[in-house]
Amino acid sequence: MKQDIQTIDDIKALVDQFYSTIQQDELLGPIFQERIQDNWIKHLEKMYTFWQTVLLNEHSYFGSPFPPHMNLPIGERHFSHWLHLFETTVDRLYEGEKAEEAKWRAQKMAEMFQFKLEYINANSNKKPLI
Repeated sequence: MKQDIQTIDDIKALVDQFYSTIQQDELLGPIFQERIQDNWIKHLEKMYTFWQTVLLNEHSYFGSPFPPHMNLPIGERHFSHWLHLFETTVDRLYEGEKAEEAKWRAQKMAEMFQFKLEYINANSNKKPLI
């Protein structure tokens, strides 16, 4: 039986495995690599604190997750694929309430990001929703 997400070490294992998959992915890998380049350690550390804050209620992330994604060449298929890879990684490693919450929060985040990007693209002459 798999354990649930309980600690920062669990978060790190999830984030590390997920982004290892992303880096090798044909659709998402090039987009992430172009943006992150050789700053993967910094990106992973930011993701640890983001998910630690979201899932463990340990407030270590201070930032706004949407702005770095505003100008990426991404759409619905990218978000769907990202979500599939994330959920697959969670399911491979964990099961339980926090694991389900992680998948739910990722889904809601993908929906929100898509909505904001659609708004920006439809209203490029207006101030973006950040």
